[in-house]
Amino acid sequence: MNIVVLPNVRYNGHVHCSGNMGILAMLDPQLSERQLVEQLLETLQALPDVSARLSAQETGEQGSARRHDAELSFDVLGSSVTILVEVKKSAFPRDVREFLWQLKQSGAYRGPVGPQRRAVPLLAAESISTGAKQLLRDERVGYFDTGGSLFLPARGAYILIEKPTPKTLAKAVRSFFTGRRSQVLHAMLHRPREWFGVKELAEEAMVSPATASETLSALERFDWVIARGQGPAKERCLTEPGALLDAWSRQTATQRQPTMRRYFVPGVSAEKLLGRVAQACDAHDAEYAVTYEAAAQCYAPFLSSLSQVRCRLLGSSAADAAIGDLDARVVNEGANLVVIEAKSHGDFLFRERVGSAWLASPVQVYLDLLRGEGRAKEMAEHLRKERIGF
Repeated sequence: MNIVVLPNVRYNGHVHCSGNMGILAMLDPQLSERQLVEQLLETLQALPDVSARLSAQETGEQGSARRHDAELSFDVLGSSVTILVEVKKSAFPRDVREFLWQLKQSGAYRGPVGPQRRAVPLLAAESISTGAKQLLRDERVGYFDTGGSLFLPARGAYILIEKPTPKTLAKAVRSFFTGRRSQVLHAMLHRPREWFGVKELAEEAMVSPATASETLSALERFDWVIARGQGPAKERCLTEPGALLDAWSRQTATQRQPTMRRYFVPGVSAEKLLGRVAQACDAHDAEYAVTYEAAAQCYAPFLSSLSQVRCRLLGSSAADAAIGDLDARVVNEGANLVVIEAKSHGDFLFRERVGSAWLASPVQVYLDLLRGEGRAKEMAEHLRKERIGF
């Protein structure tokens, strides 16, 4: 939904912008500062009853600690506003907090409360994260990104256009929650509010120090961790585990389902099948971890009965032998055993032995349940409340 609000005029639904807005989503991701300012200017000029022009590029007094990358003159229905533009490659919450601090120090910014301003600061970037946009809206500071989103709390005019996240940012965020980086996130969520050095975290997450360091730097930009120390002694602590898990939860809907094999094991209930799976895998030293409803039921009982057991299993001759011991038959429907193909030992991080079976970590079970059917999502929230705790 796009919304533009101007004095005495309200537009709901799609804002007609002469085709310029649709082009923004397809632009080359490597943009120069001047190109980004030009796109902002084109977007403003395409709005109804608006006149906008570039007043200056790289404005500011000589020697001033605060300079603006561009200055735009914006007129709407008799009201004139100067837009002071700061250009960045991308913006996350940490970048925005620094930007807001610089504005306040410069005196060009009066905050969300106070006299109406004729000059409005605006952050323009190729991509701005959702959390960063919220911070800017809360402080009534404008923003623009190449996805076409625009916020301008100007005197005499309030403009808000929300568009989908630019593809470059969406892809970067998705990759953050997959592969080796996700193992770092898993380790942080397994021990929230504890301090980690890069080397310690790399060992905990079974990744390289470079991957751990890169992921921690990204977490800092989202304002989910705090840091202390410098250089090799630098440590980070996850202070917002709930926000991190929420972000990961949102990404599960965009990720492809893992490869699953469905079996029917005759003559056994799902409750007893859990023990038989554990026994068969242990007998052949096959690496596995039970997940979904069967694991959640062990961690935090919720259902009156189970219909199937799902587990991750690392492909090997030992795994094949374990499946053979169960007398499991491949089926398309009516499966009571579902095997999820594990890709590496990292898929079993922080599994826990509960009774006779190895269970996937509560965080992994929670994320898996969000992809489930029936009451799986209810069970996920119950598990999060009762066992995960954030």
